[in-house]
Amino acid sequence: MRAKSAWMAVVVAGAAVAGVIAVVVGLWRTVGDAKISTAGWVAMALGVLVTLALGVGLMALVFISSRRGYDEPGRDDR
Repeated sequence: MRAKSAWMAVVVAGAAVAGVIAVVVGLWRTVGDAKISTAGWVAMALGVLVTLALGVGLMALVFISSRRGYDEPGRDDR
């Protein structure tokens, strides 16, 4: 039963990714011949890099916090 639900989750995730790709491709084609300047490409690249760095940093903090026991419930030592 567990293997079947895992495959179902993979299928649903794959369908969601395919749907998002289809929407992005459709929107990209409707834009047409819009030109992006060099400054626009630099801004987009910096935005992607900063977003990835933020995501990686936050996930690292989650794992560090979990390993050091900061996520454990507090004790009442009265």
